[in-house]
Amino acid sequence: MSTRQISKIVSSKLKVEGMGANIHRSLGIVQQRQFNPFLLFDHFSGTGNKGFPAHPHKGHETITYVLQGAIAHEDFTGAKGILYPGDLQFMTAGKGIMHSEMPVTGENGTPSIGLQLWVDLPESARDMAPRYRDLREWEIPEAVVDDGKVSVKVISGKSYGVESIKSLAYIPIDYYHYKVKAGGVFKQELRPDFNYFLYVIKGKSLEVNGNTVVEEHQNAYLEEKGDHIFGKNIGDQEEEEVEFALIGAKPLDQKAYYFGTFVSDSLEQVKKDFQDYKDGKNGFEKVKDWESLISKGVTQEMIDGPLNGSLEARAARKQAYIDSLAKEAVTV
Repeated sequence: MSTRQISKIVSSKLKVEGMGANIHRSLGIVQQRQFNPFLLFDHFSGTGNKGFPAHPHKGHETITYVLQGAIAHEDFTGAKGILYPGDLQFMTAGKGIMHSEMPVTGENGTPSIGLQLWVDLPESARDMAPRYRDLREWEIPEAVVDDGKVSVKVISGKSYGVESIKSLAYIPIDYYHYKVKAGGVFKQELRPDFNYFLYVIKGKSLEVNGNTVVEEHQNAYLEEKGDHIFGKNIGDQEEEEVEFALIGAKPLDQKAYYFGTFVSDSLEQVKKDFQDYKDGKNGFEKVKDWESLISKGVTQEMIDGPLNGSLEARAARKQAYIDSLAKEAVTV
């Protein structure tokens, strides 16, 4: 077995986008424009109305993972809801979509925090119908190893014998969320035909492959060859926990050109797509009549009503899922 080495470490750039949301961007910047098939990666934070009001997307997919707080979403297809910690949402923009993503601020004013990844679509799928899929926290298996020092949520992929292959995007993706306590050691097998990156969400004591420390808000892009990586939290204090995301996917044999939130196979086409949005045609016909509910902020009345995102409703969905698993087990 061969270790996959780090080819490049990129420190994220702090930006303010949307209506004042803070983002640490480590992909889609000068230091790393693209990483096939990935186009953009943000670690975002927002409170109140400091989110992302109604805006268009075309030609790619987004994967949003909530780490803290809650995020409300809606789009012109009628999809809407609330994502809580541990939840993910996969949006295929396809031929065009208009949507909003706004933070839900807790009573103590803590911000909503998450990760958002943009994934390229194969050229043949750029004009597919838009769609949404949610993956809830209780649907994600977790492996705990090294006497409890290492935990990994297997959002999609396989780790320590725990397998959860999910259709997160149009193309296959591996997505792992690791937490490593001081002294904890991990090893993760990688698919040989996937590109991978490792982003540190929290902590400054992650040593990767025995020779490189990757710190908070840094993104380590891995080389193409090698079937595993390993690492250790070299911190010596109990509170020095490290948290990171390890994400990979198979590269696409194509180039991607983008203008803002529009992605296509040529610069001329992406400019045409943007003009179609302005003209309200070729996938953006609904823009003219659609009005966002949440773009100016999310109220409790919205959560309890049209967003169907109350904690009581969430608890009911979780219990229904648990009951369905129990029923399946009895049937088997």
